[in-house]
Amino acid sequence: MRLNTYLNYGGNCAEAFQFYAEHLGARIGMMMKHGDMPDPSKVQPEMKDSILHAQITIGDSVIMASDVPPDQFKPMRSVYLTLNVEDDAEAERIYKLLVEGGEIYMPLQETFFASRYAILRDRFGTSWMVMHERPMGDRP
Repeated sequence: MRLNTYLNYGGNCAEAFQFYAEHLGARIGMMMKHGDMPDPSKVQPEMKDSILHAQITIGDSVIMASDVPPDQFKPMRSVYLTLNVEDDAEAERIYKLLVEGGEIYMPLQETFFASRYAILRDRFGTSWMVMHERPMGDRP
C-alpha cells in the first residue's frame, strides 16, 4: 500500500507544478488537460485547458493534483506539505521562493526542534511547512 497526496487547484495547477519543478527540483510525471479526455465534447469549454490530472515527485514523495472550477476551489487549510531540507541556507532559499505572493502563518525562524522553520501558503494556494530539523541530541 502507498499513500499519496492529492491537491486541487482553482485553475493554476500547471503553473504551480512548473514552478515546483523549476525551483524545488521536482519532476513532473504527467500532466493531462480536461480537453485531452477521450471525449472532449463532455468538457465545459472554460475547463478544456485546465488540468484533469497531474503527477509530480518532490524528493521521494508523489503528489497528484487537478484543477477544479474556480468557483468551487477552496485554498488548503489545516493540511501542509512539509519540506525537510538539509541546511539553513536551503530553508531560507525555499522560504523566499514560496512566500512571494503568498501568505505567512509563521515566518522563518529558529525553534527548539529546528534551526529554521516556517509555515506559509504559497501564491498557488498550497500550504507548506519548511524545516531544517535539529538533530535529536541538539534539542533542548
